[in-house]
Amino acid sequence: MSDFKILGTEEWCQFDDLRIPAVKARVDSGAKTSSIQASKIKIFNKGFEEWVRFEVNPVQDNRSIAILCQAKLVDVRTVKSSQGIAEERPVIKTAVNIAGNVFDIELTLANRDTMEYRMLLGREAINERYLVDPSKSFIQGDYTDEEIEKKYQPFITEKKGLRLGLLASNPNLYSNKRIIEAGEMRGHKVVFLNVEHVYMKLDAATPEIRYRGGNILDKFDAVIPRIKPAVTFYGCALLRQFDTLGVYCLNSADSIGRSRDKLFASQLFSKNDIHIPTTGFAKSPMDTKDLIRMVNGAPLIIKLLESTQGKGVVLAETNKAAESVINAFKSVQTNILVQEFIKEANGHDIRCFVVNGKVVASMQRTAQKGEFRANIHQGGAAAKVKITPEERKLAIKSAKVFNLDVAGVDLIRSNKGPLLLEVNSSPGLQGIENTTGKDIANVMIETIEKKLKYNG
Repeated sequence: MSDFKILGTEEWCQFDDLRIPAVKARVDSGAKTSSIQASKIKIFNKGFEEWVRFEVNPVQDNRSIAILCQAKLVDVRTVKSSQGIAEERPVIKTAVNIAGNVFDIELTLANRDTMEYRMLLGREAINERYLVDPSKSFIQGDYTDEEIEKKYQPFITEKKGLRLGLLASNPNLYSNKRIIEAGEMRGHKVVFLNVEHVYMKLDAATPEIRYRGGNILDKFDAVIPRIKPAVTFYGCALLRQFDTLGVYCLNSADSIGRSRDKLFASQLFSKNDIHIPTTGFAKSPMDTKDLIRMVNGAPLIIKLLESTQGKGVVLAETNKAAESVINAFKSVQTNILVQEFIKEANGHDIRCFVVNGKVVASMQRTAQKGEFRANIHQGGAAAKVKITPEERKLAIKSAKVFNLDVAGVDLIRSNKGPLLLEVNSSPGLQGIENTTGKDIANVMIETIEKKLKYNG
């Protein structure tokens, strides 16, 4: 017993064969095998042996330090997470150095990006070597931030900028051209990726994303989604795949999917005490009259659930007209929402552009004479507007409900205070940049740099 060394609940590990000078590990006797954070995992053949190539970001909260490693593949094991989710992970064997004590351990390669520690030291490594004192940390020695910085100095290369993918459909759109321009102005490489030319390989050991011609897309630091409604399902599937490969997405698949489902979005707003115009939803034509009464009668707005840019949105000025429109929509078996018409808004609405939890620009849109939709795409005019603290708070909260890093939040001023109309996960830049003079594309690129801890 006296021959055993003592470990605290966290210790520093060094891996000479992997060229990792120091990684902070959580000592966990509850886990059988040790694991290390790894991304861009690729199994390949070296002679007659299977090897695995992977990238490690050994310093917590610093993705700019990435070490490319390779090792012989020992096994591929199914591992269950603490949430009970099973995933297949490659296993390697390598020498670990803990304060001069060097021995071989097995390491599973895991995407631990969301974990507090980049490494977990399990009981197979501890058994017959160490005892653990859970009341202490770094019994085998600690490093200062300066010492860690010095150890990783050789790995900090001259900044060459990030590699960003713009996942969209039309490279000639104003918004897409501005984002590419803003990224390149900040020294990054921005590649346009047509959603419909991207395809993927679903495989636990070696998932991949490929582009037309068979090119493997494995070098991106972040992806900026600008997915049009018609390709929401496929675009979101691609984003989930990028996320699996450890690529940061400026708006996740879940966020976009939820914001695109107008009915679910309205239910989320109600649940989170976000005020919207009174809204109804129904399927059966028999409910038409009561549906109209429920939202305080005509005039009222009738929307197709899939509507976008003001299309599929009708104003019914009388109850009879409302019944006719609702029944016509229902006859073609489409889902509809009905919503009270806010007369006092007088054809105005406000678009707040929210980036990373802040309103970075706002404009008031005014409908054309005789038109009730203020969307720029419907010929609406725009002007700068000063929003109230209440409107700012509503815009930020609305984007946060969907966890959107970038959102166009549409509000309307009513006698009951500001009401939320819609949250758009791919808001256009042309109207708001031209109206406010703000460089919003640049703010979006800055957000990616902040999220990736990039200090170019």
